[in-house]
Amino acid sequence: MWFKNLRIYRLAPTWDITADALEAALERLSFKPGAASDMTAFGWVPPRPESGLVHALDGQYLLSLRVEKKLLPATVVNQFTRARAQEIEEQQGYRPGRKQMKEIKEQITDELLPKAFSIYRDTRVWVDTSGRWLVVDAAAAAKCDEVMGALAKVLDPFPVVPLYTELSPASAMTNWLVSDEPPSNFSIDQDTELRSTNESRAAVRYVRQSVELDDVRKHVEAGKQCTRLALTWADRVSFVLTDGLDLKRVAPLDVLQEGRVPASDEAEQFDSDFALMSGELSKLIGDLVEALGGEKQA
Repeated sequence: MWFKNLRIYRLAPTWDITADALEAALERLSFKPGAASDMTAFGWVPPRPESGLVHALDGQYLLSLRVEKKLLPATVVNQFTRARAQEIEEQQGYRPGRKQMKEIKEQITDELLPKAFSIYRDTRVWVDTSGRWLVVDAAAAAKCDEVMGALAKVLDPFPVVPLYTELSPASAMTNWLVSDEPPSNFSIDQDTELRSTNESRAAVRYVRQSVELDDVRKHVEAGKQCTRLALTWADRVSFVLTDGLDLKRVAPLDVLQEGRVPASDEAEQFDSDFALMSGELSKLIGDLVEALGGEKQA
């Protein structure tokens, strides 16, 4: 249930929509498998079986975007294209030119698509109407772009604005390392990356290893900044903060796992886990933004 990655956005101050209204909006782009000739298809699906497109619990909404992609390796397309080109060469007496080869490749792709296997990938979205956050569980920016594009198709006005803080994550993380003073309620863990700010982009990474204070200061004096830093919040959640204000490898710690009460059925357990996750991560995000000097005012 826990999100493993957090890409954090702000809900626009003017946006106020009920779960039912959001459900109706998402239904306009509910997932339908692509046609035989479609390379990709996407749409909203229920976050859990037997729920609607919006799973709502005490002002917390959970959504899920499904993307279907056809598996059609370029090597296979190229192999069939070369074979077809050879046949045409034998028929017309000369090799196909660049334009004709492009047409052959497009024709082969159209012929193979209906036979291609489909893979499905779901990306979950958490909307915190109390804290007014929208969070995407995605490690890659491309997955976030898919979510934002799908939301933009069904919501007008678009309810999401970027999150900016007064302190850049890179400068803040660098200061925490150099001073050996993490912000209140946070502790520094063992994974660290320092990267040069010049064109070389030289990087030093410490994996499962603490960084000596003298080494950090030498790297900073040489023009490097901290771009990834493993942290623990309130002894409850561990994560890696990046210079883009993304949280990766998010994981609840034992204190939360031990307090997890088994529910009587799957639906109740899902709600219990969702309530626990949303409650903890909402507080974590608030503390992190405060540690970065608060939100930057436009």
